[in-house]
Amino acid sequence: MRKFFKTVAIVTVFSTSEKFLGFLYRIYLSRTIGSEGIGLYQVALSVFGLLYTVSCSGTPVTVSRLMTKYKAENRPDRVARVITAGISVTLLFALPIAVIFYFFAQHFGFLFADLRCIPIFKIIIPGLIFTSVYSVLRGVFWGNKDFLPYSIIELLEELCMIICGIVLITHASGVYQGAFSAGVAVLISYVFSFTLASAIFFIKKNKLVNPLSEIKPILYSSVPITAMRTAHSFSSSLVSIILPMRLVTAGYTKAQAMASFGAALGQAMPLLYTPTSLINSFILVLVPEISENYYKKNYRSLKSDIERALKFTIFLTSLFVPVFWVCGSEIGIIIFGGHACGDYLTLSSFLMLFMSLSTITTSMLNSMGMENKTLIYFIISGFFMLLSVYFLPKYLGIYALIVGYVFIYGLATILNLRLLKKHCKYPPSYKKFLFLSVILIFPTALFGFLIKTLLLSHTGIFLTAVICSILMLSFLLLLFFGFGLIDVDLIKNKLKRKKA
Repeated sequence: MRKFFKTVAIVTVFSTSEKFLGFLYRIYLSRTIGSEGIGLYQVALSVFGLLYTVSCSGTPVTVSRLMTKYKAENRPDRVARVITAGISVTLLFALPIAVIFYFFAQHFGFLFADLRCIPIFKIIIPGLIFTSVYSVLRGVFWGNKDFLPYSIIELLEELCMIICGIVLITHASGVYQGAFSAGVAVLISYVFSFTLASAIFFIKKNKLVNPLSEIKPILYSSVPITAMRTAHSFSSSLVSIILPMRLVTAGYTKAQAMASFGAALGQAMPLLYTPTSLINSFILVLVPEISENYYKKNYRSLKSDIERALKFTIFLTSLFVPVFWVCGSEIGIIIFGGHACGDYLTLSSFLMLFMSLSTITTSMLNSMGMENKTLIYFIISGFFMLLSVYFLPKYLGIYALIVGYVFIYGLATILNLRLLKKHCKYPPSYKKFLFLSVILIFPTALFGFLIKTLLLSHTGIFLTAVICSILMLSFLLLLFFGFGLIDVDLIKNKLKRKKA
């Protein structure tokens, strides 16, 4: 257990550093190429993300899971074949997709809300080959529980993109040229991470062998995950096409529609993903443990792992909800210099709970071999999301996207939790913890609004947001301690052992 939390801490430090740098880079982009430029850049990345998902999104998880399974079954001979099969399957899809879309991108103009996105997309698409293979190597690191190289590579990839992006955008003229330069930086970072991961892979004496016997298991397990994530990326791409069009139909100009879309999806959503990003490091270390306990039939350990994951996710996300709810407008002004992003943050703050829970429950179910079920759940929730962004912009404008995300994350969370309960011999206990955590957010937010009202006219936006956030976090932590959601005795005992 001590080793587990030490690993989580290391991965979290690297992951948090990476996300923080990406966050700063997003601010830089917002202030240099504006909401419209981010909108163009985001649409191009959304289409690229769809193709990346089709190429390989299920393969890394499958490679990691099968490696864990074969090690648990004491069958090491199949591990190298799984790795080679994963790389082979990925290249089988990524190579033709990259070639077709590079040379015939102009024929796929219907995928883009603005045709200016096509050149940005074309400069990124060669990176599909490199980042797809790297994703499989990433799965190898997971399967070997070798998280440090993976964490370092991810951080260096982010640094590479940021440095290249700043250098290139500095010399860009205009919004479009800036968005194009950001796309070039993405391509460079993909080539960089592939090169570094490949070098580490062979330095650690991994080798490629005949993969034929493992092609079928890889495809059988990865196709449902890929299909689910493809549906997610496809729905994101459809949203990037449908939502701006429906906003124009609702009375927005084309520039206003792209700016609103950029503020919501390009500025606010990365902030809303903050707790999910922090939880990802916990998921990264925990999922192999869950998979191993599941296949070894250690059901009590499995129950403990799932409970720990759910409660940690609820606790961490609950700390962010009142901050975004109360100070969302101020955060938007401080970071991006405008109200649009902040208003979106305020209205969608509770969405973070669904986002985090759906992510961790889907990962746990996939590690237990239930990829087909999670695929079905996503298709159902994604269908309702698309209905929302098509019909609701007339009444809600850009905020129709919030309703869509409630469906795609909220419905998936409910269905995933039901499936976990059904397939665990000892169902995890989390409902009381979840109920109390949500209830405690309301007095915390009320306290925050009171502090904000008292301070705003005296201390200004920045200091008000900082002071208010700190006081709300302190208040919520006291409530967690007071209601027994945090085990005080456990913390005291750990501190005593550490001191001893």
